[in-house]
Amino acid sequence: MLPLLRAMTCALIALVSTAANAASCPDWPPAKARSEILALQSQITQWDDSYHRQGVSLVADELYDQSVQRLADLRGCFAAMPASPLNPLKTARGPVAHPIPHTGLTKLPGEAAVQAWLKERTDLWIQPKVDGVAVTLVYVDGKLVSAISRGDGVFGQDWTGHAHQIEAIPRHLAWEKTVILQGELYWRLTDHVQANAGSLNARSKVAGLLARHGISEQEGANIGLFVWDWPEGPSAMTERLAGLRAMGFEDSARFSEPLEGFTQAKNWREHWYRSPLPFATDGVVIRQGERPSAERWQAKAPYWIAAWKYPFAQALAEVRKVHFNVGRSGKITPVLDIEPVRLDDRMIARISVGSLKRWQEMDIRPGDQVAISLAGLTIPRLDEVISRSVDRAPLDVPRVEDFHSLSCWQPVEGCESQFRERLKWLSGKKGLVLNGVGPGTWDKLIQAGQLNGLLDWMTLDSAQLANIPGLGERSSAKLLTSFQGAREKPFVVWLKAIGLPPATGVDLGESWAALASRSVEEWQIEPGIGSGRAQQLHAFFQDPQVQALSKQLRDEGIKGF
Repeated sequence: MLPLLRAMTCALIALVSTAANAASCPDWPPAKARSEILALQSQITQWDDSYHRQGVSLVADELYDQSVQRLADLRGCFAAMPASPLNPLKTARGPVAHPIPHTGLTKLPGEAAVQAWLKERTDLWIQPKVDGVAVTLVYVDGKLVSAISRGDGVFGQDWTGHAHQIEAIPRHLAWEKTVILQGELYWRLTDHVQANAGSLNARSKVAGLLARHGISEQEGANIGLFVWDWPEGPSAMTERLAGLRAMGFEDSARFSEPLEGFTQAKNWREHWYRSPLPFATDGVVIRQGERPSAERWQAKAPYWIAAWKYPFAQALAEVRKVHFNVGRSGKITPVLDIEPVRLDDRMIARISVGSLKRWQEMDIRPGDQVAISLAGLTIPRLDEVISRSVDRAPLDVPRVEDFHSLSCWQPVEGCESQFRERLKWLSGKKGLVLNGVGPGTWDKLIQAGQLNGLLDWMTLDSAQLANIPGLGERSSAKLLTSFQGAREKPFVVWLKAIGLPPATGVDLGESWAALASRSVEEWQIEPGIGSGRAQQLHAFFQDPQVQALSKQLRDEGIKGF
């Protein structure tokens, strides 16, 4: 449907965000506020130029909208800062005048806004908002004489040559009068379900082809046309749709439904979001059937039409802090604390970068804006950096060479993360399976100074546990019972709990001494043990820290040690 023009988005956001919530305003000195606002404004201007002039979208529309909203919020927070008005269409103007301006759309931000817009309006209709590029088509005596890109809504580029190569645009109409149509050129898709597949970069494919000097008939066959208005057509929507159908634009009638209220609008929005369609969509368009005469139309959002977009597939989030978690094996995983954002029905406040290498490539710092989504509709996923803070805060990044499978057996400085992961493994389902013992338990013991080694908990008595903050008499008694039960665990379970490298299929016997005496070659003759794993097993049993653990277990009378 009519594209939700970024110019209209900016204008609406400026109106609804005249004052930002003070509680969400950053505590920046004036110099930083100025530099951050100017940097974001410059980036948005770059996106606008690429989108409107070159036909290339550098950022998803929903992330663009959220970035513009953020700029408006920052301007509200720092009202004293000089601000240049955003003009998304500044570089989009072309040489060809539209016979009737493209009006754009008002974006309704949520259900309350939709209900308010619908209130006291009659003769309403709803259509899917096709995700494509807008075009004006002019027919004289039934012959296509002009195709004009949207441009700035008043002047656009001449696309007539391209139009003759697009099968979906008729070269002739069975209509004798001059006909001016406005519509959306979209990338043809088969049984496309927006909720499952997203937009698939469909709009950019069309925009990319139309930005060329010419396209082939084969390329043009992939482009469809959805006519969403006939400005000088009949005043009644039913008559306009009948006329468009008679001209051959069947989809205009097929995807236009009369609307009786908010509940029906919500149902249609959900239906088109989850049903197979021949095009990508990013929401629905709600319109009044009757509207002013075409000579009164202007290149701005009118009162008679509005868009209600689908839920965000991606959310913009500000990075608060970057953590570097070290796993039990020594792998370093950067994790971002972000300003909480909602995706679908989930509130997300923390997200993994995946790997240290990826973090280094993305160079994420506090204050950066990142895009997140839900993988498989459930798992939070970091997609990309959208904009960067001007200040690149220095971070204490762990050195890869300092961490490995045999590092950090004590919670000394720099080892806190890996040591905690060792404890979590030890008490977890792949270790000793200690009932009622989790990360919170270990944190309490560490903070109380009771754990300076992996097995120090074995010597704690009821009096010591009862004195630990956060552990009452009852909790400490249950914890002591769980700790004492660990002593009855089999030898092999203890080996895995303290970190034995995987040795699936190997008979480990019942003697630490026998295993510790094995050479690399002796490990390698075991079934399923290759050269690398044999070296890992040998290194494990020869490591001084591991040998100290074995002695501690032997002193505690654990069988096999």
